[in-house]
Amino acid sequence: MKNVKGGRDGRSRIMDGALRLFSKDGVSATTLASLRDESGVSVGSFYHHFASKEHVFGVLYAETLDMYQEAFLAELRRHEKARDGVEAIVAMHMAWCGDHPERARLLITERPPRRHEPGGPEVAELRRAFFRRVAEWWRPHVEAGLLQPVPPTMCYVLWLGPAQEMCRLWFAGAHQPTPEEISALSRAAWHSLRQPTAEPTD
Repeated sequence: MKNVKGGRDGRSRIMDGALRLFSKDGVSATTLASLRDESGVSVGSFYHHFASKEHVFGVLYAETLDMYQEAFLAELRRHEKARDGVEAIVAMHMAWCGDHPERARLLITERPPRRHEPGGPEVAELRRAFFRRVAEWWRPHVEAGLLQPVPPTMCYVLWLGPAQEMCRLWFAGAHQPTPEEISALSRAAWHSLRQPTAEPTD
């Protein structure tokens, strides 16, 4: 078992260890024994904080999703113009993934917990509140004839799908995205989401 410094509670050590292992090996390949060893906690300490490995994953996923959504919404609120907001979010997404690679891998590669699984209700509520806030920003631009009235799933795919694929290549070590490529992804998102009647420069 790893030695750990005093003063850090067991829950934080478990969460940190889980983030490292889940990012490196994936949730399914991480054993409870390896998680305890990575975290430096005893069996009793682990079960004092969590009921299972899946419980750790659910809590960690919800925490990470909340972090990402807060960064997303903070960036979106900075922009009043439709094109500025759409393009800025793509750049923010790439920057956030670069700043938080372990957490980004978790969101990109792992299936979110379902409603009946640990963390599932929290994730569902986070998504509900998140999409409501995005819609509040989106709706006036639809009414102004600038953005398409697309449902949430299609909006996500058109907005960040290509950027997500770029991140997969990045994390796999296959390609390092350049600033020019990120700008191209941002422009592509705008052209995918703008209404046909909207001027490309709006």
